[in-house]
Amino acid sequence: MNDDANAQTLQSRLERYGLGAQAVVEALDGATDAELDRRPPSGDWCAREIVHHLADSESMAYIRLRRLIAEDDPVITAYDEPVWARRLHYDRPIDASVAVLKAVRQASRELLLSLTPDEWRRGGTHSESGRYDVERWLSIYTEHAHDHAEQIRRVRRGEG
Repeated sequence: MNDDANAQTLQSRLERYGLGAQAVVEALDGATDAELDRRPPSGDWCAREIVHHLADSESMAYIRLRRLIAEDDPVITAYDEPVWARRLHYDRPIDASVAVLKAVRQASRELLLSLTPDEWRRGGTHSESGRYDVERWLSIYTEHAHDHAEQIRRVRRGEG
């Protein structure tokens, strides 16, 4: 891919990344406690648990991005999401977690917009998936909130 095409793809990802929190807010619009707590037929997370997962995951992403940029060859460690869901009381109210999602997304997007070409290439090693750089970080997190927003919509409809 040439530099112009790569820059256009990167710009598209940054725009899409920036819309992720709003997608979640829209998916939650008007949700009742019953809808937030409805367990899908698959037994997967309810919408309330998804929101708390997003806040925790995005907070981890926030730290991971900063470590990739600020540290030389950091080890980015994985975490056990189901354990976090059990131990971090994912049955609590969601407003603070929505605010966390919005704030960390905005702060990370602002940071990404200020990076130099050399900073985009900075990286480390993920404990489960190997080499991990800033561009890969963005490719992972660009769709994360959008995917979960769609999951929230399905769960609210009683699907999934």
